[in-house]
Amino acid sequence: MNNPGHHKYGRLAAALLLATGLMTLPPTVAAAKEEVVQEKPDIPPVKTFRSERAGTFNGVRVNYTILAGETRLRNDKDEDEASIFSTAYLKSGPRDPDRPVTFLFNGGPGSASVWLHMGVFGPRRIEVPGDGGNAGAPPYPIVDNEHSLLDVTDLVFIDPVGTGYSRVVGKGEEKDHLGVEEDATQVARFIRQWLTENKRWNSPKYLGGESYGAVRTAAVAGELSEPSSWVSLNGLLIISGAVDLDALSFAPGSDSAYWSFLPSYAATAWHYGLVKDKSKGFDAFLDEVRRFALEQYAPALLKGARLPDGERKAIAARLASYTGLSAEFIERANLRVSGGRFQKELLRPQGRTIGRFDTRYQGIDADDAGETPDNDPSLYAIAGAYTASINQYFTDIGVDMGREYKILTGIGSKWNWKVSDSGRQTSLTVAPWIGTAMRENTALRMFVACGYHDLATPFFAVENAFNGPGVPTERVSYAYYEGGHMMYVYPPSMTKLVKDVRAFIQAGVRKG
Repeated sequence: MNNPGHHKYGRLAAALLLATGLMTLPPTVAAAKEEVVQEKPDIPPVKTFRSERAGTFNGVRVNYTILAGETRLRNDKDEDEASIFSTAYLKSGPRDPDRPVTFLFNGGPGSASVWLHMGVFGPRRIEVPGDGGNAGAPPYPIVDNEHSLLDVTDLVFIDPVGTGYSRVVGKGEEKDHLGVEEDATQVARFIRQWLTENKRWNSPKYLGGESYGAVRTAAVAGELSEPSSWVSLNGLLIISGAVDLDALSFAPGSDSAYWSFLPSYAATAWHYGLVKDKSKGFDAFLDEVRRFALEQYAPALLKGARLPDGERKAIAARLASYTGLSAEFIERANLRVSGGRFQKELLRPQGRTIGRFDTRYQGIDADDAGETPDNDPSLYAIAGAYTASINQYFTDIGVDMGREYKILTGIGSKWNWKVSDSGRQTSLTVAPWIGTAMRENTALRMFVACGYHDLATPFFAVENAFNGPGVPTERVSYAYYEGGHMMYVYPPSMTKLVKDVRAFIQAGVRKG
């Protein structure tokens, strides 16, 4: 198997987590037609569903085809082993050889593409409260998405095995698909097959994902750079990306997460009015926190027991001024406040917890004295709405797979985190993989979107990872948004995100 970021034959080397309805059907357009291809008696038939729609996106009227259904993957013996479900939106009419195609997925691992699909980029989307409110019970508003990218690119939303409707079949086994390398291999195989079946090999190509989707993006980019069937990409989209997993884990003996999370704590404290000195403004404040984290906080943690008492108290006082927590609490925590403790502690005087995916959301726990929240209020506030929306949407466009569409699953517990070139099981950084892909493709650019209030994949951790050696930083662009992991639930941030991504895609399309 080709290792992510590497090539077979040893030619080249590299080091090495989360919306829907239907456009009005023109009266002259037929309903969705199901196409069933019966293969072998013991293998479920492949199901695909095709329908025609029209919508206005970014002020441009677009007629488009929806192709929703399964792509069958086969092993080297031409035996069926997996069905990958995807939903593609293709502009109708004469083929434009310069029209891009963008492949998108979410993360988890174990998350379907519903969040990007129904939350921001698809032609229909779910509306949920954007200010940290709870979406409550159905019915939920499912609306035409004027912000969809269909004016500038075709879209393909991919659900890897174990998510959505995708599953193993025939000779397939879960273990062959659930893992960093295994997952990347199946997605890369799907993309190559899709390009062949849809005659799009020479189209500009974009690849991107949210959360663990950053790991998948990096790994798939490596898998696509295989000499036997090389797929060159125009751009990578990293949205709330998990890039350096060490920096996201508050594991004993590892301090990088504490200073990586600090600017996100500070942005949250600012949001709740807990920063006393706002004279510099928000951006300058965060820049100050970044510098403190790199130049003073990280070295202090490295000193450990060697840190003098006076310096310890000074560090605690600065942390308190940035985070809204008390210096006493920070000292008792040994200067190390985990994300879970921050969620629980920040609004403890008000009897509230805050979200992990988005700290603007609040919850109330059964145990006020605990150190970690019961559940994440920024997830349970919207999960029901997203689940209802994707199921309703598929019903509206005539998709009937006869089984459950899995939004979030527990396949992460089965995930093989081992990467062949390092043998590492519990930690992973994928920035070197992206660096390799960008060095080998001098036209490859990357767009990185970060939410200020995200404690799942904090923006400072992403910045630090992509500033490591080997990444051509001049081809990396960053954008920041009010909100958290799914910053697009906040309407102004959704508008800005789509505008930014649209501009990124348009800038990367080379005519001729």
